[in-house]
Amino acid sequence: MTEETKILLSEKQIPEKWYNIQADLPVPLPPVLHPGTRKPIGPADLEALFPMELIKQEVSTEKWIDIPDEVREIYRLWRPSPLIRARRLEKALGTPAKIYYKYEGASPAGSHKLNTALAQAYYNKKEGVKRLSTETGAGQWGSALSIASSFFGLKCTVYMVKVSYDQKPYRKIMIQSFGAEVFASPSDKTAAGRKILAEMPDTSGSLGIAISEAVEDAAKHDDVKYALGSVLNHVLLHQTVIGLEAQKQMEIAGDYPDVVIGCVGGGSNFAGLAFPFVADKISGKAKNLRLVAVEPSACPTLTKGAYAYDFGDTVGLTPLIKMFTLGHTFVPPGIHAGGLRYHGMAPLVSHLHKLKLIEAVSYLQNPVFEAALLFAKSEGIIPAPEAAHAVKCAVDEAIAAKEAGDKNKTILFNLSGHGHFDMAAYDAYLSGKLKDVAFSDDEMRSALKSLPQI
Repeated sequence: MTEETKILLSEKQIPEKWYNIQADLPVPLPPVLHPGTRKPIGPADLEALFPMELIKQEVSTEKWIDIPDEVREIYRLWRPSPLIRARRLEKALGTPAKIYYKYEGASPAGSHKLNTALAQAYYNKKEGVKRLSTETGAGQWGSALSIASSFFGLKCTVYMVKVSYDQKPYRKIMIQSFGAEVFASPSDKTAAGRKILAEMPDTSGSLGIAISEAVEDAAKHDDVKYALGSVLNHVLLHQTVIGLEAQKQMEIAGDYPDVVIGCVGGGSNFAGLAFPFVADKISGKAKNLRLVAVEPSACPTLTKGAYAYDFGDTVGLTPLIKMFTLGHTFVPPGIHAGGLRYHGMAPLVSHLHKLKLIEAVSYLQNPVFEAALLFAKSEGIIPAPEAAHAVKCAVDEAIAAKEAGDKNKTILFNLSGHGHFDMAAYDAYLSGKLKDVAFSDDEMRSALKSLPQI
């Protein structure tokens, strides 16, 4: 076993293909339904929103999909990302467990989101698209797509959830610095936004609302396509570079995880790290491997949601997908982990949870920030509030190993981004102003009433 703290790969070892877990699913995904006819959709139903190559990837059951040379070339700016043994955190916890983290915060966007933003911008550019429209919660996805659009010469419009737009002005400025336009959502730029503002003028916004605006924008303009930062199959596919690299790095370390952890909002960074390891579990190579998705108690999609068909947006413009959901009308409270404030969960992640191949836990935000600062003081990286949920779970797993006297436990988690634009969140925590909010049973009953009847 290596004694190195940072385990690095060379640029030549950047994956040449993305891994498609749909090829290995023991039970296929439920079909996606048309919002009007409630019948399974075909490629033609998605052409108004996505380029054809991404539509093909969305439905593909090929196990490996080639990463274009142009995308792989830009990946070299920060990939392969480091795998780091958290020795100082282990010491601080007094645990015999070994803790590793895959660090995605070294990307130009500061998070994992650029892995798919580059791919989506590339395919859109190749098919003659002029502008991309999208939503963003905490701003990581908006930042990534603005960078990718700049690299490939595309215009970009970002609808940023209002509470994050107000909480994180520097994230907004970063998006603008790469040439994109950004609007607080709900906005007066779309019919969907104006409708929501008329009904709820003081709303803090939600990812569902912002998605409605971005989808409407794309559908109304022939030279505009929609880009999504999480949830859909092709998005999760692009993120698997994380887990494929991690597998090589764990092999170099002479180790293999007993538990793999990632935070979940829509599911992309968790899937990126976990899916290649899920393949090991499905194949029997790692039958006892645990894969844990971590979410906020204020928006506990996997731990409290219903597994049902629902819209991906608030207004009801998107196709209906089978997922764990809190209801498309649910507007999560303005917790600081803005990237985890989504009412639904990726169909693939939901499916794996339903099949009991992965598990899920949820946390209140104060304990999450407590763990984040312990990590920062030990490892020197201030995590994004979203990634801090994975930190919290890793800490709990390490403490459990200590209490059980388990000297052989290996923990791997995805540190999906840094928190340099989230100082307001840390200020709220340090000043005692951060409030813990939990999703209630009453909210769940209300959510169930809003679900489409399929």
